[in-house]
Amino acid sequence: MNIQNDKYDLAVIGAGPAGMMAAWRASECGARVVILEKNDSPGIKLLMTGKERCNITNAETDARKFVEAYGKNGKFLLNALHRFGVQETLDFFHENNVKTKIERGNRVFPESDRARDVQEVFMRLIKDKGVELRTGCMVKKIGFSGDEIEKIILDNGEVRANNYLICTGGLSYPRTGSTGGGYKWAKEMGHKIIEPEPALTPVLVKEKWVKDLEGLSLKNVSVSVYQKNKKRDERFGEALFTFNGLSGPVVLDMSKSIGKLLSGGETELVIDFKPALDPGVLEKRILRDLEENRNRAIKNILPGLLPNKLIPVVLELSKIDPEKKAHSITKEERKNLRMLLKEFRLTVKGLLGFSKAIITTGGINLKEVDPKTMRSKIIKNLYFAGEVLDLDGP
Repeated sequence: MNIQNDKYDLAVIGAGPAGMMAAWRASECGARVVILEKNDSPGIKLLMTGKERCNITNAETDARKFVEAYGKNGKFLLNALHRFGVQETLDFFHENNVKTKIERGNRVFPESDRARDVQEVFMRLIKDKGVELRTGCMVKKIGFSGDEIEKIILDNGEVRANNYLICTGGLSYPRTGSTGGGYKWAKEMGHKIIEPEPALTPVLVKEKWVKDLEGLSLKNVSVSVYQKNKKRDERFGEALFTFNGLSGPVVLDMSKSIGKLLSGGETELVIDFKPALDPGVLEKRILRDLEENRNRAIKNILPGLLPNKLIPVVLELSKIDPEKKAHSITKEERKNLRMLLKEFRLTVKGLLGFSKAIITTGGINLKEVDPKTMRSKIIKNLYFAGEVLDLDGP
């Protein structure tokens, strides 16, 4: 079947949330719009976000505070947020019958806890506005001449438009169709690509015994990143042991900074299981527990301080016999125990990679994109939106 070469006002490549939102808004303003999506249905990755609950946004309504979470590139967002910020985003979903709730960390989710409800809003809106959605549509090449795109070449025809929008996402979860096509096309047209790297991804560690802690969830802990005896990052919250490393909100948030450190030498993760207690207070707590349970085995006393699954590992690293009675614990053993509770060290082996990364860091160089319009500064009828840009948050 040969697809007709009708000319559109806007051709959007990628039917993720950025692509669908842009297509809807353009069509609402009177544009004739087509979306080209390689998957058989739109919003595949959207359905996976927030453990299939869809973390819509963050409830921080102060734009300047909001962009701080995006690091050095965050200021790029200010123009967009001033025009359509957090409150406008919430109003948009509420007006489209998706009620929201705010959870820990100001994270906003649908009350239904269903990512599909968010996907269905976008699908309904683009359908109601007459946006043409072509699924199973493979883009082979973007044809351009000088500073202007002329057409999109498909495997079964071509598409011509006055304007083009690339919303192809990053490289994370490639099985959802995120294979980096947008980077390739942008580079061919003269754009610089900041090397894409996995972010919000689990961390692999070298210690083999970590497999014994798989599934152990830690709450209210402090996790720090050290390199060359210098603290490079620190977060407080929840962490999770996996069969080969660490995951959980705290570790995922730090994975970007960890990835940038790896080429600079050995990197360590240091967990403080008792961040609310300084070493002196913790020492007194341990002494009290030992004194009150003088004739009990140390392994039966530690549940007051540590999760049961962690006790055998901590005792082995402390070089303390699990059956040793409390009254026999030496000063040196007590010191080792206290150190491990405050500085539980793991050596970073690497990051799990794009297959498990929630997002991609890197992408289209923001210096080559106008933050007021999202238009390319190199190709006059090309625009970008979404994760394809060198912009990522927590």
